[in-house]
Amino acid sequence: MLQENRFVTPPKTNPVLARLTSLAPGILLCIAVTLVSIGLQHAEESAFEHPYIEALVIAILLGMAIRTFWQPSPVWRSGIAFSAKQLLEVAVMLLGASISFAAIVASGPLLLAAIVGTVIVTIVASFTISRMLGLAVRMSLLIACGNSICGNSAIAAVAPVIGASSDDIASSISFTAILGVLMVLGLPLLIPLLGLGAGQYGILAGLTVYAVPQVLAATVPAGLVATQIGTLVKLVRVLMLGPVVVGLSLLAPRFSGTQADPAKPRKFDPFKLVPWFILGFLILAACRSLGLVPDIAVGPITKVAGYLTVVSMAALGLGVDVRVIGRVGGRVTAAVTLSLVLLLLISLGLIHLLRLG
Repeated sequence: MLQENRFVTPPKTNPVLARLTSLAPGILLCIAVTLVSIGLQHAEESAFEHPYIEALVIAILLGMAIRTFWQPSPVWRSGIAFSAKQLLEVAVMLLGASISFAAIVASGPLLLAAIVGTVIVTIVASFTISRMLGLAVRMSLLIACGNSICGNSAIAAVAPVIGASSDDIASSISFTAILGVLMVLGLPLLIPLLGLGAGQYGILAGLTVYAVPQVLAATVPAGLVATQIGTLVKLVRVLMLGPVVVGLSLLAPRFSGTQADPAKPRKFDPFKLVPWFILGFLILAACRSLGLVPDIAVGPITKVAGYLTVVSMAALGLGVDVRVIGRVGGRVTAAVTLSLVLLLLISLGLIHLLRLG
């Protein structure tokens, strides 16, 4: 008689299915907030014939309101984080299908020079402000690069290069998240206050808003022209991250107090300095420029990008705890705020002085 096998091999779990299962609750919550936000926008349109508050802004506010009274458990967090990051990156990538490289050429060398100059001047000025407020060198560099280039992405890229501590990273990123949301909500108010045209507002948003996806959220209410120009300007800012990180890598021994080992030269991987969704954006823009993306497809692609943006804004709101403002240091708060105000003033000055947009 055969001996009974005591060891039963457990059934294999499909990793893709397991991943989708873990993400589903958070994503569905973000979609629910999105549907409510879109419904409220439609109600505005029915009552006033025009939405005074766009669905994506409602999604941010509603998400923040929920987050204030409810702390998401790990069951929800992964899906919320996925919606806030990956889905928004997909939305940005899809936006490339509506932009032709002819727009970059048409922008001219003056705008490109203004973008590069703004990044360099703002890094130096923000670093100086932070140091004057008594912040350490590493924290000052994190604030300067995050404020001048692309917010959390720049902070995350620069931190390991300069050897920043986890406390420095957490403090700078937490306040940047709050300020980024406030910028998305408040920047459109400058359109009527300053009499900005679509092109001018697009340049302002591209020069001042922290993250590429947030530029999309801040410019959608101003129209497609502002969105296209704002995204273009912001992409040039993001591409400045590569040279900045390389430069700080060369200066890294000064921050650690040690000299680099000549037998182990530092290697730079340019592909790691450019996020995948920016590469996708550029590829789609190239396809659009070459006529590989037909005109009839641009509308649906743009609409899908818009819906994904609202979902991501809901996730962004759900991930922001407004009480974090009270926990970050007063000097960090002052440094980030003053740096942002300076960036706004420099950008507005360039727009009017050089007559950009």
